[in-house]
Amino acid sequence: MHALPLHRELANLIFCLSPSSSISKMSSITLPAVTVRKISSHASDSFKSCNSSSFTGSRHGIRIRSFSSEKLDKSKFSMSVSLGSRTAVDDALFSDYKPSCAFLFPGQGAQAVGMGMEGQNVPAAANLYKKANDILGFDLLDVCINGPKEKLNSTVLSQPAIYVTSLAAVEVLRARDGGQQIIDSVDVTCGLSLGEYTALAFAGAFSFEDGLKLVKLRGEAMQEAADAAKSAMVSVIGLDSEKVQLLCDAANQEVDEENKVQIANFLCPGNYAVSGGVKGVEVLEAKAKSFKARMTVRLAVAGAFHTHFMEPAVSRLEAALAATQVKTPRIPVISNVDAQPHADPNTIKKILALQVTSPVQWETTVNNLLSKGLNKSYELGPGKVIAGIVKRMNKSADIENIGA
Repeated sequence: MHALPLHRELANLIFCLSPSSSISKMSSITLPAVTVRKISSHASDSFKSCNSSSFTGSRHGIRIRSFSSEKLDKSKFSMSVSLGSRTAVDDALFSDYKPSCAFLFPGQGAQAVGMGMEGQNVPAAANLYKKANDILGFDLLDVCINGPKEKLNSTVLSQPAIYVTSLAAVEVLRARDGGQQIIDSVDVTCGLSLGEYTALAFAGAFSFEDGLKLVKLRGEAMQEAADAAKSAMVSVIGLDSEKVQLLCDAANQEVDEENKVQIANFLCPGNYAVSGGVKGVEVLEAKAKSFKARMTVRLAVAGAFHTHFMEPAVSRLEAALAATQVKTPRIPVISNVDAQPHADPNTIKKILALQVTSPVQWETTVNNLLSKGLNKSYELGPGKVIAGIVKRMNKSADIENIGA
């Protein structure tokens, strides 16, 4: 597998990201009536989920509990605590996950005119587009296949398009010889920004339909937030993260508070996306060479994703998430916010709300998967951006693309 040329990867990559939030840990509380339930590790339906639960917490400052009791096989057991009519799930249920096979889902920027065409030969994949048309109120497949490019690239359309096409790719794989066995063997999943929603749908945290409704609203809310402020994103190539931070610090000394910049996407070594006010981004671009950056590439996005500029989108997303049924995923889903898997449904909701304004920790996520012994991974959906990133981080990594 050959990674995409760096400039092509950057040109195609658009991120949907949020201000970094400190996530504190607290010890797990001992509660009565502990129930351990076994979950089949070979679910026949990729959208099957384990159980539902509830949990209370605050939006800013999510508290993640450490789990210190006897270690269990996290991929096969779910621990819940009955509290009258409520059921609380230990959020650290998947903390000791040991990945062997992963599904990785792309984010905004992977879209390309013509995607979705292969999936029309698979009834289950084609049906996802029909369901999407009913939810979105327009012919999504027509935009995916015929464009125009400018329309498909818009935030409000590209996010639903990538979500549906990525899950259609799962059905394309399922229809192949041995495809169901591969799906059954997946024991961890994650996605780049928008792709986190796709990963959660695959893992059964919410239905395809509910996930699409969330993605639709997310794209609309992010576009509106971007329209309300003059902001931008730029990729800095050839520097490590510490030097990119120093570059941001230098730029921030010359602009006011409204134009400050920050690292918004920790993509992979030598490739980090910076978001902020337009003036701050321009100052950063002017200073990049003096910091020995190889180049900067302005990203064709609506605004400063994954920063405080997206704060207006958070309340709308929180309201939609509060009204959505979210279940404990059947396998670990790695969060973009802290590069950790979460089991508690309410924590997952809070993480998704924070994600839109927090830096994406993709580099840490991939490093964790590889260091924990990941043997095989699949990129499902349009493009090959994720495969390029993984191969850049580990040339010997075994990753395969499944398109639709």
